Amino acid sequence: MKASIVVPAYNEAANIPFLVEEFDKFIKKSRKYEVIVVDDGSEDATLGILKKNRRFYLRTIRHKRNMGKTQAILSGAKVAKGDIIVIFDADLQYDARDIAKLVALVDSGFDVATGWKQGAYDKKFVSNVYNYWARKLFGLEVHDMNAIKAIRKEVLQVIPMRKDWHRYVVPLAKEAGYKIGEARVNLRPRKYGSPKYQQKSRILIGFFDLLAVKFQLSFMKKPMLYFGTIGLFSVAAGILVGILSIILRLFGYGFRPLLYLVILLVISGILFFSLALIGESIRAILDRLEKREI
Repeated sequence: MKASIVVPAYNEAANIPFLVEEFDKFIKKSRKYEVIVVDDGSEDATLGILKKNRRFYLRTIRHKRNMGKTQAILSGAKVAKGDIIVIFDADLQYDARDIAKLVALVDSGFDVATGWKQGAYDKKFVSNVYNYWARKLFGLEVHDMNAIKAIRKEVLQVIPMRKDWHRYVVPLAKEAGYKIGEARVNLRPRKYGSPKYQQKSRILIGFFDLLAVKFQLSFMKKPMLYFGTIGLFSVAAGILVGILSIILRLFGYGFRPLLYLVILLVISGILFFSLALIGESIRAILDRLEKREI
């Protein structure tokens, strides 16, 4: 078995027959693939339709409740027989024929092969802004982080994966030292149902998750360097402002706001030093845990 195609599915009953039909055509050309559909606590007939459409290459896993796409991917990867995990959406917006292209990239030496969506789609502007900032924050050279992907199985076992962090596999893998590749993939209109990530709140959640991942990959590596430096400059600025206020007072000019500014700067500096010490303690614990896992 070369690759395991993991398909997270939540309330995708209408799309499942067409999904199976798509894989029937693709798998016929190569028996190097298996398909693992993870029913993520669907409330419709997704599971029943999957049972009716049994295939030699198709396996099904079910979550008792909706746990999110990240956990669905991890559940599928856990039982996968292939050395390469392909993440494929159940809504049929991607073409199964592009799977071979991404798997070939991994075979050629890349650890993660991500698709670059080609075609019109609803949230193109938001996606472009999101990917632009992701490239700037993480130093990525790929155009798209959230399309179909092919990933070496070991990558998912190494990188941290919290809820909704499936969108950050690329920067997390890059930080862990893995090689990232990219290939153009076709994007088609969703066949049935509505997108699961339409809510405007998802934009805000995605923005905060982006910052959280950046924080984990930078500030938490050397907390004393980042927070300690800010604290040092804040205390130094407070001392300088304090000296200035004393000199002005000696010449008969008293400004109470300067006193408040001194207090603010010194207290802020102390707080940043405290954050740095707490961060170093957490970092030390994480380092010990990582060594145990190795």
